[in-house]
Amino acid sequence: MGSKQIAQETFDDAVQENITEFEMEPEEAVREAVLQFESQGVDLSNIVKAVRPPASENGQRQKHQILLTLECLGRAVAEQDVAQLPEQLSALAAQCKEQLAFRSLAGRNGAYPAVLSACQLAAGHRDLLLQALSTLAALLDGQPDLLDGTGQELLLRSLRERREDAEATLAGLRCVRHACLKHEHNRQAFVRAGILPLLTGAISQHGSSAEVVRMAASALRVMTFDDDIRVPFGHAHDHAKMIVLENDGLRVLIEAAKAFTDNSGVLSELCATLSRLSVRNEFCQDIVDLGGLTFMVALLADCMEHPDVVRQVLGAIRALAGNDDVKDAIVGAGATELIVLAISHHLGNPQICEQGCAALCMLALRKPEHCSVIMEGGGALAALQAMKAHPREVAVQKQACMLIRNLVARSRELSGPILALGAEPLISEARAAHRDCDDVARAALRDLGCKVELRELWTGQKGSLAQ
Repeated sequence: MGSKQIAQETFDDAVQENITEFEMEPEEAVREAVLQFESQGVDLSNIVKAVRPPASENGQRQKHQILLTLECLGRAVAEQDVAQLPEQLSALAAQCKEQLAFRSLAGRNGAYPAVLSACQLAAGHRDLLLQALSTLAALLDGQPDLLDGTGQELLLRSLRERREDAEATLAGLRCVRHACLKHEHNRQAFVRAGILPLLTGAISQHGSSAEVVRMAASALRVMTFDDDIRVPFGHAHDHAKMIVLENDGLRVLIEAAKAFTDNSGVLSELCATLSRLSVRNEFCQDIVDLGGLTFMVALLADCMEHPDVVRQVLGAIRALAGNDDVKDAIVGAGATELIVLAISHHLGNPQICEQGCAALCMLALRKPEHCSVIMEGGGALAALQAMKAHPREVAVQKQACMLIRNLVARSRELSGPILALGAEPLISEARAAHRDCDDVARAALRDLGCKVELRELWTGQKGSLAQ
């Protein structure tokens, strides 16, 4: 991805030049312009890659369709013409949903204040408000910087005043989620303003609505993210604690799962959120005590054919296994065999291989009795097969090396059987291919009883080598 930026007008002019000067067809002109700018390292992710309508007879430049729609919406808002709003909001939302470039172009040309004004005008019209919030959500997707304090207050007020309306709640939740993804300032502002009880309350209030539960759980999870590169230190951990300790988040999520035993999508979302809340030993134990582990194991067994669900459940089990006592409960529930089966069944999926190896790695850590169970269940073989299947995936290689190391660190008798499976050359290859694997691969080889040569690093000074 390039780091340079250009204006939409610059791209449009290049396309037009290709058409007029080089007599290219419109589609060819666009392709040529894309190649031209990308070869110069320009990031075109926010550029509409389409031919702008031709100039009018008086020579006036025409605008992209989304800007024409935005102008119509702006007029309807300025004239407070509520009758015109549905058509214009619908058109703008549809165009925003097509691609980020359309949303970005609209956002740079005043779409946010226009849509926000439409939301305010629609406050007393339930169906129109739903449409306005849907358009706001489409606009905010990938553009959280657009939201301001007025928009935040509007969303909070909507969620409070219409908390019994499932559709209105869902529309507001979508806006909140898009506004907080990769935006630490918005997250903290919403949390300070009281969004967390509204999110857990939405799950409790609309526990029979799959879409509301799924979106509210997703929004809760986003509040625990640390994904804004502009902020060195976020409040992810603090938000997770607030969700659990102040808003009874664990119980709310696990109770919600009971209503969706046949809905893998909702259960997957709940697992993903629970894994983000497993930030303390006592929280991990609480999840088990509330029945969370039981539904995770059942979900893994029942949805083995659904890779997205499998990946989320493995991530949740990995997080729970941070508690040494919970490790025993996980193994006792028969999860080890299911984790091995998941790796073997989805051997071509690097994310599942990584999460599966990581979960087994956590279960083996400081637990020699678990190592034998994992070994007998084929865990070491599955990890080595994953290494063979994904030699270029550093995360897979690293987690597999860590698993092998944990299996033999306190159970040296397992070294021979693991070496017999061909572990040494695979670990050595991982070490040679991936610098990030050097430490864990060396530790695995050492604990397996293999001869380990220290890697020498050239320092750039004649006659000087560093180990």
